[in-house]
Amino acid sequence: MSEVVIKARENGPFLVTGPVTVVDHLGNKFETSGSGNIALCRCGHSQKKPFCDGSHKSCGFQAGELAPVPTPQP
Repeated sequence: MSEVVIKARENGPFLVTGPVTVVDHLGNKFETSGSGNIALCRCGHSQKKPFCDGSHKSCGFQAGELAPVPTPQP
């Protein structure tokens, strides 16, 4: 089975690569066209929620989270 990777784009969506299924709170599946790559909205302005439609570019969304840098162990 392939690995799923989620990348938080700076000031943009979550890019999900790998075999995933997206379901709503009732358990209904969203159509993802089996592409293996999807972009999930995190700005809240997309008209295609939960998927990104590029609205983050015009709404002023800013997010630049970084994963903690591992500290060397002695």
